[in-house]
Amino acid sequence: MMTLDQFKAARNVLKGVLHRTDLMYSPFFSKTTGNQVYIKPENMQVTGAYKIRGAYYKCSTLTKEEKAKGLVTASAGNHAQGVAYAAQAAGVQATIVMPTTTPLVKVNNTKDYGARVILQGETFDDAAALAAELSEKEGLTYVHPFNDLTVSTGQGTIAYEIFKDLPDVDTILVPIGGGGLAAGVSTLAKLLNPSVKVIGVEPSGAASMKASLEAGHIVTLDKITTIADGVAVKTPGDQVFPYIQQNVDEIITIDDDELVDAFLDVMEKHKMVVENAGLLTIAALNHLPFRGQNVVPILSGGNMDVITISSLVQHGLINRGRIFTFSVQLPDRPGELLRIADLIAGKNGNVIRLEHNQFVNINRQAGVELKVTLEAFGHAHKAEIMDSLLSVGYEVREVMPSNLYN
Repeated sequence: MMTLDQFKAARNVLKGVLHRTDLMYSPFFSKTTGNQVYIKPENMQVTGAYKIRGAYYKCSTLTKEEKAKGLVTASAGNHAQGVAYAAQAAGVQATIVMPTTTPLVKVNNTKDYGARVILQGETFDDAAALAAELSEKEGLTYVHPFNDLTVSTGQGTIAYEIFKDLPDVDTILVPIGGGGLAAGVSTLAKLLNPSVKVIGVEPSGAASMKASLEAGHIVTLDKITTIADGVAVKTPGDQVFPYIQQNVDEIITIDDDELVDAFLDVMEKHKMVVENAGLLTIAALNHLPFRGQNVVPILSGGNMDVITISSLVQHGLINRGRIFTFSVQLPDRPGELLRIADLIAGKNGNVIRLEHNQFVNINRQAGVELKVTLEAFGHAHKAEIMDSLLSVGYEVREVMPSNLYN
């Protein structure tokens, strides 16, 4: 069982290991949601995620014999780095099985901590099957990323820090994949203050814990589809499930599009990179039915590769109407391009890219194609620019922008 004494023991072990991730008051999210929002930035933690807590504490409880065998685990990235870090600190070998879809930054960071990395399957569940097989065949000590009460106890130490920084916290938002973080945080939070509300947040395309709670038992999803790779779990943990049932008050599910918006908000307003799994709690702020409460969203990690970051930025700007592309057929004669430029400038549009194609038609008298990618202030401004072009007779239509980074 996870008890208060065990949480205290974990806290003592982790002293001197963890970075301080003090709560950050967010004026922006407080204003937009009507609550007092204090961010818990575990993306700034050692190894870039909260997972170091459970992995390090678990390793500290292993016997010399268990450590000597070597460690093995499966992970979509953050637990992998936590186990690799803890193993390196203990002077033991770690083998990490990761899905082939794992972002390169997580793979390389895990290798940098001295671990042997094996890529297997498309999901965590695929990788977990191989890790279990290696544990049996090679006699390695398995350190499960979420379905382990000792690991979950380590993760739960986050609650101590939340209450220290904000004793009158009303609601804690916690991401859920397999359930280890949510089980630990919710259990300790309820031990410290039974009236605090703990809300779990899952991606709509991988809501295995919500399905399990509704069924009253562990459910395995047939498939999962989400950009939040850190919580892409088909089957939640049966060991932590009873703690979720008892201590998590409700679960909110989030669509991937909301994570794109949340990424842009966190980057622009707080200058932080947060991975999609960690953004679940930010997106959930807009789904809270109450106002005037002290709310703490846990940002679980920030290990995101640059390619994914660039893609999220572009899609986020497009979603908000701050970047858009239009196509228009122009007469093939001097001055038409300048006329378009003057109309755009008159509406304060900022040109990012021009593609002027004279070869779109065999008959040049039929006109040439012009594609213009613009920066705008939002959807209303975009509509104003488009309307100005239509009003002078141009047949203009919006098209999907090409990659802005080519």
